[in-house]
Amino acid sequence: MRYKGVIFDLDGVITDTAQYHYVAWKDLGIKIGIDIDEEFNESLKGISRLESLEKILIRGNKENDYNNLQKEDLAKSKNEYYVSLLDRLTPNDVLENIVETLNYLKESNIKIGLASASKNAPTILNKLQLIDYFDVIVDPSQVERGKPSPDIFLECAKMLDLNVKECIGIEDSEAGVVAINESNMLSIGIGSESNLNHANMVLSSTKELIQTIKTLIS
Repeated sequence: MRYKGVIFDLDGVITDTAQYHYVAWKDLGIKIGIDIDEEFNESLKGISRLESLEKILIRGNKENDYNNLQKEDLAKSKNEYYVSLLDRLTPNDVLENIVETLNYLKESNIKIGLASASKNAPTILNKLQLIDYFDVIVDPSQVERGKPSPDIFLECAKMLDLNVKECIGIEDSEAGVVAINESNMLSIGIGSESNLNHANMVLSSTKELIQTIKTLIS
């Protein structure tokens, strides 16, 4: 079957804002008395803001110290700080060969979607000057369940008017690859083989992506 669509994750695939997330979560952790290190921050990749907060509260044995409204306020506070950090983003922060890959897909009339755990995706894509490449953008607010459930990839394929078997999903997180696999798309993992060995294909970086995409859709 010829693939007709490629669905990208954002963080770790298009650009890397993990450090900004870390700085924002670290700041919140200091305020509520929970220490967060970079290794722990890796476990927050690919999951929603409130799920990330729950993991942080569990880490500090404080999961019962806040009601749902207070948790919403904490997550909002983290996001406001994170969004302020995004002002630093420029097109220079696009990962290697991503622009070349997007151009190739456009030239080949392949539909392009974004399935991101971040509700800030449009802001980020605008900062990177990439938003015009994407036919559809789906975030967790548009589906019932976030990653690792397949909902966001299924919705993205639906909005692209494609069968899931016609789509390739690209992720850098374990939860994201699980979501792609559960949706029955071909999954490409970007990162460590040891973390992403459940993907159909694993690439060490986005540098290898364009050649892989050319092979798959030619």
